[in-house]
Amino acid sequence: MTEIPEHLRKRAEEARKKAAGASAPADAPAAGADAPADPPADPGAGKIPAHLLERAKKAREKASGGDGGGEAATATAPSPAAGAATATAVATAAPPVAAGPGGHTQRLLTVVKSGSIQDVKATPQDKVHVWPHLLAVEFVAALVCTAFTTVFSIFVNAPLLTQANTNQTPTPSKAPWYFLGLQELLTMFHPMVAGVTIPGIGLFALILAPYTDRNPSNKPEDRKFAVSIFTIFLMFWAVLVIIGSFFRGPGFNFVYPWESGLFFEL
Repeated sequence: MTEIPEHLRKRAEEARKKAAGASAPADAPAAGADAPADPPADPGAGKIPAHLLERAKKAREKASGGDGGGEAATATAPSPAAGAATATAVATAAPPVAAGPGGHTQRLLTVVKSGSIQDVKATPQDKVHVWPHLLAVEFVAALVCTAFTTVFSIFVNAPLLTQANTNQTPTPSKAPWYFLGLQELLTMFHPMVAGVTIPGIGLFALILAPYTDRNPSNKPEDRKFAVSIFTIFLMFWAVLVIIGSFFRGPGFNFVYPWESGLFFEL
């Protein structure tokens, strides 16, 4: 059942009060001889304006499909005695405020477009999936490295030496290039310091690096501390490897490669 608007309720109550006042006995004897009689009730006080009745009639016809049916009162002006009943009927048969065709109401989402109440723009992100973006690039890089190694091995012979002689130690006797940094430390410090203490401190510092630098950014310009630590670590071992490779001659003594030659083999 449709809710009756508040202004129609108030109008119906006022009409009922006026109709009750008009039906009161007007021939009651006055209290004094010279007391004036009560003024007669306004014959048009209980009437509803014709334009409101016409509007209610059209609304009922529209709600019932134009057949003019319904249990509302007719559009003719009622008598003063029937004003209350007519106002009540009009108030009861008032059309719904937000009714659509046929008296049906519509939901908000079926009327309002989604673009006006929703943000349809996608939020930009700086992350991509591992597959295929990362793995495809890594696979292509692996193919390029494999092709380069294959072609290089065809035109360049492997750096193999003669069979080892147990009675003759080559001079200088150098470790592989990736161990030359550690071998260089052994010439400067005690084996306990060069082989255990310094590498242990370096590894422990690398382990603590993620807990020391808690910056969540992935941009190098925002990770100055992490970049500095890695640069120092890399340059430390790179300098030791270069010295052990090109500046160490017979007896692992310090030499200049442009004076004594190059004592380095892969």
